[in-house]
Amino acid sequence: MSISLQKGQKVSLSKDNAGLSKVVIGLGWDEVQKKRGLFAPKPQPIDCDASALALKNGKLAAKEDIVFFGNLRHKTGTIQHMGDNLTGAGDGDDEQIVVDLAHIPAEYDRIVLVVNIYQAVQRQQHFGQIQNAFIRLVDARNNQEMCRYNLTEDYSGMTAMIFGEVYRHNGEWKFNAIGQGTNDPGLGELVNRYV
Repeated sequence: MSISLQKGQKVSLSKDNAGLSKVVIGLGWDEVQKKRGLFAPKPQPIDCDASALALKNGKLAAKEDIVFFGNLRHKTGTIQHMGDNLTGAGDGDDEQIVVDLAHIPAEYDRIVLVVNIYQAVQRQQHFGQIQNAFIRLVDARNNQEMCRYNLTEDYSGMTAMIFGEVYRHNGEWKFNAIGQGTNDPGLGELVNRYV
């Protein structure tokens, strides 16, 4: 049974899931439909990009530890981005990141999951134009959803989002639902928070 999380809530992934090794982290969102005039230019679709930051002692040690549309596989092979979705159209997960928890080297203690809007400043787009955003963790063995965090706050003006993090604590893996919006214009600025 899936656990519905609130902002700031933490949950153990290991405790009730004996033998858990791989999780699929699904991220999804929909664009808010807005009315426009007959002669108004058609707005550009909002391209949200999910990324995973593999941290050592809570810090990003190297740019190779960023898994995103430009680097789909972590050098250890334990984190894999399943590809970029340019519009967020359709139901279900818009982007997925697969994490092999059982084989992540011990020096990595945290995987932060972030989403930024591609060219948000140039396109004048922000998370206030996004609805139904969520992050969910699925047991890869049986495709059972373990937990879900639906973002319900108004994130108007925010161009990036720290959705959550998977972290190792006392030998067990946990998930923290963060839901922190930022004004970072791109992934480069967003990752600077962790160096």
